Amino acid sequence: MNKGVMIAGVVVVAVGAAIIVPRVMKPKAVLEEAPVPVVEAERLEPGDIVLYRNLVGTVEPSDVVYIYPKAAGEITDVFVKAGDVVAEGQAICKIDTKQVDAARLSMEAAKTAMDNAENNFRRQQALFAVGDIASAAYEQAEVQAKSARIQYEQAKLNYDYQMEFSNITASIGGTVEQCDVEVHDNVAQQSLICVISGEGSKAITFSVTEKVVDQMQVGDRVTIEKNGKEYQGSVTEISSMIDASSGLFKIKASVENGDALPTGSAVSLFVVSDRADQAMSIPVDAVYYTGGDAYVYTYDNGTVHHIPVEVGIYDSERAEILSGIQSDDLVITTWSSELAEGAKVQLSGEVQTGGGQAEPAEEDNEQAGNMQTENAQAE
Repeated sequence: MNKGVMIAGVVVVAVGAAIIVPRVMKPKAVLEEAPVPVVEAERLEPGDIVLYRNLVGTVEPSDVVYIYPKAAGEITDVFVKAGDVVAEGQAICKIDTKQVDAARLSMEAAKTAMDNAENNFRRQQALFAVGDIASAAYEQAEVQAKSARIQYEQAKLNYDYQMEFSNITASIGGTVEQCDVEVHDNVAQQSLICVISGEGSKAITFSVTEKVVDQMQVGDRVTIEKNGKEYQGSVTEISSMIDASSGLFKIKASVENGDALPTGSAVSLFVVSDRADQAMSIPVDAVYYTGGDAYVYTYDNGTVHHIPVEVGIYDSERAEILSGIQSDDLVITTWSSELAEGAKVQLSGEVQTGGGQAEPAEEDNEQAGNMQTENAQAE
């Protein structure tokens, strides 16, 4: 009985040893260090940052005239209609001013008086030459001839004016955009007869705020879009006075090859709203914000630093840095959840400059040299 108990005890001990010994003899697991994040960095680089604003403009001809009558009267003839192309000086319409005939009669009467006075002066001149009349009579005839000529010239000038007032002509060559008069219409001096757009390139008029107008100059380029087609133009006029109806400044821009743009149609255009020339900038994705305050992460000998910065203008790619970092600081441009003040990182094999050029990372070169020295010592 005791012998059986002893055998059972030996078996239990053997089984326990088989379980415990492998666990005791198993080598301890080696804890691996988390890999150091690899980041890319970039230095400040100068460059232009230009911001554009989308506006709506109206197409106009580069030259446009609005024709009004210079005298009231009845329309007796109309020679053009909207859409016609006219030459400079071509007749538009004719107005019966009720004064043309009177002016013509006055001119004819003055011409008759002038002719009589000049004939009389010639006779007096011949008589005076042979001594048949006194000098006083001769001088009187001369004065009457001069006075008659002046009266005729005045009458003729008045007649010419009345004819001009009666016959409305095109002051420029171009297209008749509007002509709303018909025969027998009575027009006043403030009645619009027609609108003529000049031949050549079109123009765009638009309005901007005071902040935008301060950034604009004559000659600035603008981009115009209409029905999916893009046109280029440049600013030609900048008003210095606010339009009372809109509270904005009116701007005019010419359009290159814009003859197909319908006059009076609306177009979309892009103008410079702000710009910074040769601004020191970094990628806009490298700038972070907390509570409205901007900051960046910089790389310094394997260590990350949290640096507050002042940001100027920025577009979709670059952000202007006004203060906070120097031109030789390396700004980390890749995001990592482990970026924080004092964190350890490894710089990528190349440091990108703002111009897209690559230069070797000094830290990596030093590490490569140290590794070569250690290998030589080991050998």
